[in-house]
Amino acid sequence: MSNRYEQAKERYSKLGVDVDAAIKVLSQKPISIHCWQGDDVTGFENPDAALTGGIQATGNYPGKARTPKELMDDFDKALSLIPGKKRINLHASYAIFEDGQKVDRDKLEPRHFSGWVEYAKSRGIGIDFNPTFFSHPLAADGLTLSHPDEKIRTFWINHGIACRRIAAAIARELGSPVLNNVWIPDGYKDIPADRLSPRLRLKDSLDKIFSEKLNGVIDSVESKVFGIGVESYTVGSNEFYISYAANHPGVYNLLDNGHYHPTETVSDKIPSLLAFFDKLPLHVTRPVRWDSDHVVLFEDELKEIAMEIVRNNAMDKVLIGLDYFDASINRVAAWVVGTRNMQKALLFALLHPHKKLKSLQDEGRFTQLMVLKEELKTYPFGDIWEYYCKSQNVPADESWYEEIEKYETDVLSKRQ
Repeated sequence: MSNRYEQAKERYSKLGVDVDAAIKVLSQKPISIHCWQGDDVTGFENPDAALTGGIQATGNYPGKARTPKELMDDFDKALSLIPGKKRINLHASYAIFEDGQKVDRDKLEPRHFSGWVEYAKSRGIGIDFNPTFFSHPLAADGLTLSHPDEKIRTFWINHGIACRRIAAAIARELGSPVLNNVWIPDGYKDIPADRLSPRLRLKDSLDKIFSEKLNGVIDSVESKVFGIGVESYTVGSNEFYISYAANHPGVYNLLDNGHYHPTETVSDKIPSLLAFFDKLPLHVTRPVRWDSDHVVLFEDELKEIAMEIVRNNAMDKVLIGLDYFDASINRVAAWVVGTRNMQKALLFALLHPHKKLKSLQDEGRFTQLMVLKEELKTYPFGDIWEYYCKSQNVPADESWYEEIEKYETDVLSKRQ
């Protein structure tokens, strides 16, 4: 392996690529891994509650996590097979209530996430956070922060405020900033009679949620085109949230690459937002015809997303999180596949001579630019990836799945 790595390294060096530097950069870039893949977005409030808000987890693969311990154990298994730095991304619905002392979402406190903080501390990982504006009786009609009923709207405003305070407490405990991302399911199934008023109510609600200055919290808002049950109108549209973030310093527009029209690509949006914002949060998923949240694969758009991050020197600016949930396959394997693919895409991008490629573009040498870009597709990237994984003490090839099969036999198959 060492010989193959050295040969690959030499080939890249002829293009001016420092492979050792690329590996070092990759090893320090954390990927925020979503907890909700492990239990089909169920959470711990009410395991029997229906999933609502235009979200649907399909499949019935055995072994779903049912308790905080099971979810943490499953996450540990995934972490053991993923190289590099990791974070865990939590939803508010994953609060842990000791002795059955459950509170509603507007009354959540940092103590309800102390178990997660201890978990993260003991493993040296960071935490990101999300208020949960779905799968709740007061979101049953598909409206939350834009609801015309002030009492319902106030409940959700208070939930948003509580979650920002929880994020701030987690940041203090871990000594690491927490991305606190607001996504709401609000919208209408059929063509609305009034598109403006819901957005004005949403704007007012967000103003109240973000009014308190909190250290350690990175605030973001996340748009969507549509969801199940809100096919005709989404209150929190892309235009609304870009405008909101542009007019509210400290609030960022999170890009989820499943939340746009099928012909739109998030990779093209990244450099536009980097021209105006010092941070850019991402939720990376794989849409199949729509926002279907399939497991992230090592495909062209993922590579382009990574390219835009790397070629624009934005590794420190772009906050990469994952967001998908597939209940039809082994859930732990889904974590591993998606996260490793995100890291592969970053390494693939780091192994490109971006300065040279940009020069060819600026000089109008488009034939040579095309030739070099195409040849790079078959450079020995896989040998570099294999070396990196081994240096991180994780399996370098598909043999990692043997660990998943054993875990399924020993642990997951025993869950009823």
